[in-house]
Amino acid sequence: MKARVKLIEGVSFVGQSESGHSVVMDGAPESGGKNLGVRPMEMLLLGLGGCSAFDIVHILRKGRQQVTDCVADIDAERADADPKVFTKIHVHFTVTGKGLDPKRVEQAVHLSADKYCSASIMLGKSAEITHDFEVVVG
Repeated sequence: MKARVKLIEGVSFVGQSESGHSVVMDGAPESGGKNLGVRPMEMLLLGLGGCSAFDIVHILRKGRQQVTDCVADIDAERADADPKVFTKIHVHFTVTGKGLDPKRVEQAVHLSADKYCSASIMLGKSAEITHDFEVVVG
C-alpha cells in the first residue's frame, strides 16, 4: 500500500491514496493553518471509524442481517505533552436494520475490535479503546 502527501501552501497538504482518492489536510489556525481540511490526527480517527464500521457491516451482511445504516461516533483524548498521542478512544456504533439480532451486532463489534480492524488494533497499542453499540430497528 502506498500513499503520497504533498504540501499545497502554508501547512495545507493534499493526501492521495494508491487507489487514486484525495483528501485535503490542514493545521489548526493557531498552528498556521487556514482550516481548509481535516487535521491529520482527525484523519486517524476517521480511519478507525471507517475501518470498524466497514467490518461490522460486512460481518453482519455476510450473516444475512439486513443492515441499512451504521454510524460510528468517536470520542478521543490525547496526551497533554508531545507527542500528543491518543490515550483514550471510545467508539459508539449505532447500527440500523430490519430484524437485527443484537447478539450478532455485539459479536460483529467484538470481531472488528479484536480481530479484523487493523486501525483499531494498531491504535490500541498506545490508547485504551472501548466500544459500545445500540441497535435501531427500522
